[in-house]
Amino acid sequence: MSVLLETSLGDIVIDLFTEECPKTTLNFLKLCKIKFYNFSPFHNVQKDFMAQTGDPTGKGDKSESIYGILGQQRYFPAEINPKLKHKSRGTVSMAVAQDASMESGGVSGSQFFITLGDDLDYLDGKYTVFGEVAEGMEVLDKFNEAYCDEQGRPFRDIRIRHTIVLDDPFPDPEGLQVPDASPVPTKEQLENMRIGEDEDIEEQGDPEEIEKRRLQREAKAQALTLEMVGDLPFAEVKPPENVLFVCKLNPVTRDEDLELIFSRFGRISSCEIIRDRQTGDSLSYAFIEYENKEDAEEAYFKMQSVLIDDRRIHVDFSQSVSKLHKDWLSSRFGGKGEALGGFEKLEKKTRYREGEGRHRGDDYDLVFDHEREKRQQQQREESDAHRPSHYNNNRNDRYRDNRSDRRPDSSSNSRSRHARDNRSSSDRSREYRDRDYRDSRDRDYQRGDRNSRRWSRSRSPRDRRDRRR
Repeated sequence: MSVLLETSLGDIVIDLFTEECPKTTLNFLKLCKIKFYNFSPFHNVQKDFMAQTGDPTGKGDKSESIYGILGQQRYFPAEINPKLKHKSRGTVSMAVAQDASMESGGVSGSQFFITLGDDLDYLDGKYTVFGEVAEGMEVLDKFNEAYCDEQGRPFRDIRIRHTIVLDDPFPDPEGLQVPDASPVPTKEQLENMRIGEDEDIEEQGDPEEIEKRRLQREAKAQALTLEMVGDLPFAEVKPPENVLFVCKLNPVTRDEDLELIFSRFGRISSCEIIRDRQTGDSLSYAFIEYENKEDAEEAYFKMQSVLIDDRRIHVDFSQSVSKLHKDWLSSRFGGKGEALGGFEKLEKKTRYREGEGRHRGDDYDLVFDHEREKRQQQQREESDAHRPSHYNNNRNDRYRDNRSDRRPDSSSNSRSRHARDNRSSSDRSREYRDRDYRDSRDRDYQRGDRNSRRWSRSRSPRDRRDRRR
């Protein structure tokens, strides 16, 4: 009388003690016969102690005997035989209630466990021993090596795949229905899966291939993050195949020169040397977009390490998706997006042109200039407020008098010119000096500087006499 258990770790053959525990062994044989244990996980595995199963849901709180399935009492009394001990590894016992013992009695259902250690005598008299492992001791070693959580649940599922009754001495109870094939796992059984038995926790193979797959997973996770925050239109976005990246350029190389050199391979949609936003200096790399993918491939092979303006350039396919992202944002927010990778005609971006288009800061009013003018106006008002009032009036009167002296009327123009001609050279030079002094004095008065007044008072007596006149 024996049963074969096909588990995810290997096959186990259990011999049953049908004479010592007839009711318990009948219950176990008939449950195996109707495929009750199929896909049941080992929900409690403790190293060198035991491996428990028998609950199809995997939660460990459900148990039902064959009698309950046939419509009779759900549980049956535990058959605890004092002669049967937990001496050796591989002992099979039926789980009972926590207070089950020879004195208090207990009940059994469908859950059972297999011991993974020797001399577990403290279990004697508490659980029903009804069989032992005849074949598959190496499988029990794998149970001891399983990684489990705090509750003893293995991280990688260990399940009973099939149960095959090798020898059954008991007749089938009335109403027992034996399925023709193994039943399909229920939804509840599929939901309690952790790591599947066919999944590898640690990757096997070439270390370079493992590292490559790891980097690919990291890149995919980062792309998903950028998609969630809105930096990418979608995680699977790929760079365009008709755009070339050219670097190691000479700073003096112009967009027009680079476009002329690369246009021999095909028509170019855009050719742009990237420049610094502040200074406008070349950053020594550019993006060139062809209309056809084939033209870009030909330029990639033939322009590698070509000498341009005394610099050997490096050419590669662009890995940037920024322009794809701009087009996606434009379509998303209703704007007018540019052509992929550039413009319909070859031209530089507006911020790189000289003397045309909009420039940096055109969208702003000159806020700082207004504030500076306002501060200067306040300073002038404060300086005028601290001056005596008669000083401003006298200054304006003197200024008007001096200016009127210098502006003769039209009727006396001829006489004054004739008189100036008849004067001596010394008189004319003295007049020039006096006129220069008056002009400088007028400028000082107009500025309203206190230092100028001190300077005018420090002049000679003759100057002060002229000032009084």
